[in-house]
Amino acid sequence: MKVIRLPAGAAPDIEALRKLGVVYHSDPLHSSYGLLVEAGIPVRPLESGDLPADGVLLISESEIKEHPSFARLVALIDRLLGPGGCPWDRAQTHETLKRCLLEETYEVFDAIDGDSREQLCEELGDLILQPVMHAAMALRDGAFDIDAVCQGIVDKMERRHPHVFGNLSASTPEEVLKNWDSIKKSEKKEPASILAGVPATMPALLRAHEISKRAARSGFEWPDIEAVFEKLREEENELKAALKAGDASEIEGEIGDLLFTAVNIARWAKIEPEEALRKMLARFTKRFMRMEAMAEAPLAELSAERWDELWCAAKAEEAASASTSS
Repeated sequence: MKVIRLPAGAAPDIEALRKLGVVYHSDPLHSSYGLLVEAGIPVRPLESGDLPADGVLLISESEIKEHPSFARLVALIDRLLGPGGCPWDRAQTHETLKRCLLEETYEVFDAIDGDSREQLCEELGDLILQPVMHAAMALRDGAFDIDAVCQGIVDKMERRHPHVFGNLSASTPEEVLKNWDSIKKSEKKEPASILAGVPATMPALLRAHEISKRAARSGFEWPDIEAVFEKLREEENELKAALKAGDASEIEGEIGDLLFTAVNIARWAKIEPEEALRKMLARFTKRFMRMEAMAEAPLAELSAERWDELWCAAKAEEAASASTSS
Protein backbone atom coordinates (compact mmCIF):
# COMPACT_ATOMS: atom_id res chain seq x y z
CA MET A 1 0.00 0.00 0.00
CA LYS A 2 1.16 3.52 -0.85
CA VAL A 3 0.81 6.13 1.92
CA ILE A 4 0.22 9.80 1.06
CA ARG A 5 0.29 12.50 3.73
CA LEU A 6 -2.00 15.42 2.95
CA PRO A 7 -0.62 18.64 4.51
CA ALA A 8 -3.04 20.80 6.48
CA GLY A 9 -5.18 22.94 4.16
CA ALA A 10 -4.03 21.14 1.01
CA ALA A 11 -6.34 19.48 -1.50
CA PRO A 12 -5.58 15.99 -2.85
CA ASP A 13 -4.21 15.55 -6.37
CA ILE A 14 -7.36 14.08 -7.89
CA GLU A 15 -5.82 13.00 -11.19
CA ALA A 16 -2.84 11.34 -9.51
CA LEU A 17 -5.13 9.45 -7.13
CA ARG A 18 -7.37 8.37 -10.00
CA LYS A 19 -4.51 6.24 -11.34
CA LEU A 20 -3.78 4.50 -8.03
CA GLY A 21 -6.96 2.51 -7.41
CA VAL A 22 -8.92 2.40 -4.17
CA VAL A 23 -8.18 5.20 -1.69
CA TYR A 24 -8.45 4.53 2.05
CA HIS A 25 -8.94 7.77 3.96
CA SER A 26 -7.97 8.28 7.60
CA ASP A 27 -10.73 10.85 8.21
CA PRO A 28 -14.11 10.51 6.42
CA LEU A 29 -15.16 13.91 7.87
CA HIS A 30 -12.29 15.71 6.16
CA SER A 31 -13.24 17.90 3.18
CA SER A 32 -10.95 15.93 0.88
CA TYR A 33 -13.08 12.82 1.40
CA GLY A 34 -16.07 14.53 -0.26
CA LEU A 35 -13.88 15.79 -3.10
CA LEU A 36 -12.81 12.23 -3.89
CA VAL A 37 -16.38 10.98 -3.85
CA GLU A 38 -17.49 13.78 -6.18
CA ALA A 39 -14.63 12.97 -8.56
CA GLY A 40 -15.82 9.36 -8.78
CA ILE A 41 -12.70 7.93 -7.14
CA PRO A 42 -13.31 4.74 -5.08
CA VAL A 43 -12.74 5.89 -1.50
CA ARG A 44 -13.31 4.05 1.75
CA PRO A 45 -12.91 5.08 5.39
CA LEU A 46 -9.96 3.51 7.15
CA GLU A 47 -11.24 1.21 9.87
CA SER A 48 -9.21 0.79 13.07
CA GLY A 49 -6.31 -1.60 12.44
CA ASP A 50 -7.25 -1.88 8.73
CA LEU A 51 -4.14 -1.48 6.58
CA PRO A 52 -4.81 -3.27 3.28
CA ALA A 53 -1.94 -4.27 1.03
CA ASP A 54 -3.40 -2.67 -2.12
CA GLY A 55 -4.50 0.85 -2.95
CA VAL A 56 -3.61 4.15 -1.29
CA LEU A 57 -3.85 5.39 2.29
CA LEU A 58 -4.52 9.14 2.44
CA ILE A 59 -3.69 10.69 5.81
CA SER A 60 -4.73 14.24 6.60
CA GLU A 61 -2.08 15.85 8.79
CA SER A 62 -4.61 18.39 10.05
CA GLU A 63 -6.40 15.52 11.79
CA ILE A 64 -3.23 13.83 13.01
CA LYS A 65 -4.52 13.42 16.59
CA GLU A 66 -7.35 11.25 15.35
CA HIS A 67 -5.13 8.78 13.53
CA PRO A 68 -4.28 5.29 14.75
CA SER A 69 -1.16 5.57 16.90
CA PHE A 70 1.15 3.79 14.48
CA ALA A 71 0.07 5.99 11.56
CA ARG A 72 0.65 9.02 13.78
CA LEU A 73 4.17 7.81 14.56
CA VAL A 74 4.95 7.32 10.86
CA ALA A 75 3.63 10.80 10.03
CA LEU A 76 5.63 12.30 12.91
CA ILE A 77 8.89 10.74 11.68
CA ASP A 78 8.16 11.92 8.14
CA ARG A 79 7.80 15.43 9.50
CA LEU A 80 11.06 15.22 11.48
CA LEU A 81 12.97 14.03 8.41
CA GLY A 82 11.25 16.38 5.97
CA PRO A 83 12.05 19.98 4.99
CA GLY A 84 11.94 22.19 8.05
CA GLY A 85 12.17 19.16 10.33
CA CYS A 86 14.74 18.30 12.99
CA PRO A 87 18.40 18.94 11.99
CA TRP A 88 19.65 16.03 14.13
CA ASP A 89 17.15 13.52 12.71
CA ARG A 90 17.76 14.67 9.14
CA ALA A 91 21.52 14.15 9.60
CA GLN A 92 21.15 10.49 10.59
CA THR A 93 21.93 7.49 8.37
CA HIS A 94 21.32 3.76 8.67
CA GLU A 95 24.92 3.48 9.84
CA THR A 96 24.73 6.16 12.55
CA LEU A 97 21.51 4.70 13.97
CA LYS A 98 22.94 1.20 14.46
CA ARG A 99 24.22 2.11 17.92
CA CYS A 100 20.81 3.55 18.88
CA LEU A 101 19.04 0.35 17.84
CA LEU A 102 21.40 -1.75 19.94
CA GLU A 103 21.13 0.53 22.99
CA GLU A 104 17.33 0.58 22.84
CA THR A 105 17.29 -3.23 22.65
CA TYR A 106 19.36 -3.54 25.80
CA GLU A 107 17.16 -1.00 27.57
CA VAL A 108 14.17 -3.23 26.79
CA PHE A 109 16.13 -6.10 28.37
CA ASP A 110 16.65 -4.02 31.52
CA ALA A 111 12.93 -3.19 31.67
CA ILE A 112 12.06 -6.89 31.41
CA ASP A 113 14.59 -7.78 34.10
CA GLY A 114 13.17 -5.03 36.32
CA ASP A 115 9.66 -6.45 35.85
CA SER A 116 8.27 -2.95 35.33
CA ARG A 117 5.34 -2.80 32.93
CA GLU A 118 5.47 0.99 32.80
CA GLN A 119 9.17 1.01 31.93
CA LEU A 120 8.73 -1.82 29.42
CA CYS A 121 5.95 0.10 27.65
CA GLU A 122 8.18 3.17 27.38
CA GLU A 123 11.25 1.25 26.22
CA LEU A 124 9.28 -0.70 23.60
CA GLY A 125 8.18 2.66 22.20
CA ASP A 126 11.81 3.78 21.97
CA LEU A 127 12.66 0.51 20.22
CA ILE A 128 9.78 0.72 17.73
CA LEU A 129 10.94 4.21 16.81
CA GLN A 130 14.13 2.75 15.32
CA PRO A 131 12.68 0.63 12.46
CA VAL A 132 10.22 3.43 11.64
CA MET A 133 13.18 5.82 11.32
CA HIS A 134 15.09 3.40 9.08
CA ALA A 135 12.05 2.86 6.87
CA ALA A 136 11.40 6.62 6.60
CA MET A 137 15.00 7.21 5.52
CA ALA A 138 14.68 4.42 2.97
CA LEU A 139 11.49 6.01 1.61
CA ARG A 140 13.29 9.35 1.37
CA ASP A 141 15.99 7.62 -0.69
CA GLY A 142 13.42 5.95 -2.97
CA ALA A 143 13.96 2.41 -1.66
CA PHE A 144 10.97 1.21 0.42
CA ASP A 145 8.61 2.41 3.15
CA ILE A 146 7.28 1.11 6.47
CA ASP A 147 4.27 -0.44 4.73
CA ALA A 148 6.59 -2.60 2.63
CA VAL A 149 8.42 -3.62 5.80
CA CYS A 150 5.17 -4.58 7.56
CA GLN A 151 3.74 -6.35 4.53
CA GLY A 152 6.96 -8.27 4.07
CA ILE A 153 6.97 -9.62 7.62
CA VAL A 154 3.23 -10.42 7.49
CA ASP A 155 3.78 -12.45 4.30
CA LYS A 156 6.79 -14.20 5.80
CA MET A 157 5.01 -15.10 9.06
CA GLU A 158 2.01 -16.47 7.19
CA ARG A 159 4.28 -18.59 4.95
CA ARG A 160 6.26 -19.94 7.87
CA HIS A 161 3.21 -20.75 10.03
CA PRO A 162 1.34 -23.20 7.78
CA HIS A 163 0.16 -25.00 10.93
CA VAL A 164 -1.82 -21.83 11.74
CA PHE A 165 -2.65 -20.36 8.33
CA GLY A 166 -2.55 -23.55 6.24
CA ASN A 167 -3.11 -27.29 6.43
CA LEU A 168 0.23 -28.42 7.87
CA SER A 169 0.26 -29.92 11.36
CA ALA A 170 2.71 -29.02 14.12
CA SER A 171 1.84 -29.85 17.72
CA THR A 172 5.18 -29.13 19.42
CA PRO A 173 7.67 -26.22 19.36
CA GLU A 174 10.25 -28.62 17.90
CA GLU A 175 7.99 -29.46 14.95
CA VAL A 176 7.34 -25.75 14.39
CA LEU A 177 11.08 -25.02 14.21
CA LYS A 178 11.70 -27.96 11.89
CA ASN A 179 8.99 -26.72 9.52
CA TRP A 180 10.34 -23.17 9.82
CA ASP A 181 13.84 -24.27 8.74
CA SER A 182 12.45 -26.29 5.83
CA ILE A 183 10.26 -23.43 4.59
CA LYS A 184 13.05 -20.90 5.01
CA LYS A 185 15.41 -23.05 2.99
CA SER A 186 12.83 -23.49 0.21
CA GLU A 187 12.45 -19.69 -0.04
CA LYS A 188 16.06 -19.31 -1.12
CA LYS A 189 16.91 -19.49 -4.81
CA GLU A 190 19.86 -21.77 -4.10
CA PRO A 191 20.28 -24.39 -1.36
CA ALA A 192 21.72 -22.69 1.70
CA SER A 193 23.32 -23.96 4.89
CA ILE A 194 21.07 -24.14 7.93
CA LEU A 195 23.64 -21.85 9.56
CA ALA A 196 23.30 -19.19 6.86
CA GLY A 197 21.74 -16.01 8.12
CA VAL A 198 23.12 -16.10 11.66
CA PRO A 199 24.56 -12.55 11.85
CA ALA A 200 28.30 -12.41 12.43
CA THR A 201 27.76 -9.19 14.40
CA MET A 202 25.62 -10.86 17.10
CA PRO A 203 27.17 -11.04 20.59
CA ALA A 204 29.40 -14.12 20.49
CA LEU A 205 27.59 -16.01 23.26
CA LEU A 206 24.19 -15.39 21.69
CA ARG A 207 25.53 -16.38 18.27
CA ALA A 208 27.07 -19.56 19.68
CA HIS A 209 23.71 -20.57 21.14
CA GLU A 210 21.88 -19.93 17.85
CA ILE A 211 24.46 -21.89 15.84
CA SER A 212 24.28 -24.73 18.36
CA LYS A 213 20.47 -24.87 18.13
CA ARG A 214 20.46 -24.87 14.34
CA ALA A 215 23.12 -27.55 14.09
CA ALA A 216 21.22 -29.74 16.55
CA ARG A 217 17.98 -29.34 14.55
CA SER A 218 19.79 -30.75 11.53
CA GLY A 219 20.76 -33.88 13.55
CA PHE A 220 24.29 -32.85 14.55
CA GLU A 221 23.73 -33.65 18.20
CA TRP A 222 25.03 -35.60 21.22
CA PRO A 223 22.93 -38.57 22.38
CA ASP A 224 22.41 -37.09 25.87
CA ILE A 225 23.64 -34.34 28.19
CA GLU A 226 26.18 -36.66 29.84
CA ALA A 227 27.94 -36.93 26.50
CA VAL A 228 28.19 -33.12 26.45
CA PHE A 229 29.76 -33.18 29.93
CA GLU A 230 32.27 -35.75 28.67
CA LYS A 231 33.11 -33.33 25.87
CA LEU A 232 33.49 -30.55 28.45
CA ARG A 233 36.01 -32.62 30.43
CA GLU A 234 37.86 -33.42 27.19
CA GLU A 235 38.06 -29.72 26.32
CA GLU A 236 39.23 -28.93 29.85
CA ASN A 237 42.14 -31.38 29.51
CA GLU A 238 43.03 -29.98 26.09
CA LEU A 239 43.07 -26.44 27.52
CA LYS A 240 45.35 -27.52 30.37
CA ALA A 241 47.74 -29.06 27.84
CA ALA A 242 47.69 -25.87 25.75
CA LEU A 243 48.40 -23.76 28.83
CA LYS A 244 51.32 -26.01 29.69
CA ALA A 245 52.69 -25.70 26.15
CA GLY A 246 52.31 -21.91 26.31
CA ASP A 247 51.08 -21.44 22.73
CA ALA A 248 48.78 -18.37 22.85
CA SER A 249 46.96 -19.25 19.62
CA GLU A 250 46.29 -22.80 20.78
CA ILE A 251 45.15 -21.56 24.22
CA GLU A 252 42.71 -19.17 22.56
CA GLY A 253 41.31 -21.97 20.41
CA GLU A 254 40.86 -24.33 23.36
CA ILE A 255 39.13 -21.65 25.45
CA GLY A 256 36.75 -21.12 22.53
CA ASP A 257 36.05 -24.88 22.36
CA LEU A 258 35.43 -24.99 26.12
CA LEU A 259 33.01 -22.04 25.98
CA PHE A 260 31.10 -23.51 23.03
CA THR A 261 30.71 -26.81 24.88
CA ALA A 262 29.36 -24.92 27.91
CA VAL A 263 26.85 -23.24 25.57
CA ASN A 264 25.69 -26.68 24.45
CA ILE A 265 25.18 -27.73 28.08
CA ALA A 266 23.00 -24.65 28.53
CA ARG A 267 21.02 -25.59 25.42
CA TRP A 268 20.45 -29.11 26.73
CA ALA A 269 19.25 -27.60 30.01
CA LYS A 270 16.93 -25.25 28.05
CA ILE A 271 18.73 -22.19 29.41
CA GLU A 272 19.67 -19.13 27.36
CA PRO A 273 23.41 -18.77 28.09
CA GLU A 274 23.42 -15.05 27.25
CA GLU A 275 20.61 -14.47 29.74
CA ALA A 276 22.28 -16.68 32.36
CA LEU A 277 25.55 -14.76 32.06
CA ARG A 278 23.81 -11.35 32.14
CA LYS A 279 22.03 -12.28 35.37
CA MET A 280 25.21 -13.71 36.88
CA LEU A 281 27.07 -10.47 36.08
CA ALA A 282 24.27 -8.46 37.70
CA ARG A 283 24.60 -10.58 40.86
CA PHE A 284 28.39 -10.31 40.85
CA THR A 285 28.28 -6.53 40.36
CA LYS A 286 25.80 -6.07 43.19
CA ARG A 287 27.78 -8.26 45.60
CA PHE A 288 31.12 -6.69 44.67
CA MET A 289 29.79 -3.17 45.17
CA ARG A 290 28.38 -4.26 48.54
CA MET A 291 31.81 -5.63 49.47
CA GLU A 292 33.35 -2.26 48.65
CA ALA A 293 30.76 -0.52 50.83
CA MET A 294 31.34 -2.86 53.81
CA ALA A 295 35.14 -2.91 53.60
CA GLU A 296 37.14 -0.94 56.16
CA ALA A 297 39.80 -0.16 53.52
CA PRO A 298 40.24 -0.34 49.73
CA LEU A 299 39.84 -3.97 48.62
CA ALA A 300 43.33 -4.02 47.13
CA GLU A 301 44.77 -3.49 50.64
CA LEU A 302 42.86 -6.40 52.20
CA SER A 303 43.87 -10.03 52.46
CA ALA A 304 42.31 -12.84 50.46
CA GLU A 305 40.75 -14.12 53.67
CA ARG A 306 39.08 -10.76 54.28
CA TRP A 307 37.81 -10.70 50.68
CA ASP A 308 36.18 -14.07 51.28
CA GLU A 309 34.57 -12.85 54.50
CA LEU A 310 33.17 -9.76 52.81
CA TRP A 311 31.92 -11.78 49.83
CA CYS A 312 30.11 -14.23 52.10
CA ALA A 313 28.62 -11.35 54.10
CA ALA A 314 27.38 -9.62 50.94
CA LYS A 315 25.90 -12.88 49.67
CA ALA A 316 24.15 -13.56 53.01
CA GLU A 317 22.77 -10.01 53.06
CA GLU A 318 21.41 -10.49 49.55
CA ALA A 319 19.75 -13.78 50.53
CA ALA A 320 18.17 -12.20 53.61
CA SER A 321 16.84 -9.31 51.54
CA ALA A 322 15.35 -11.69 48.98
CA SER A 323 13.71 -13.73 51.74
CA THR A 324 12.18 -10.62 53.30
CA SER A 325 10.80 -9.32 50.00
CA SER A 326 9.22 -12.68 49.14
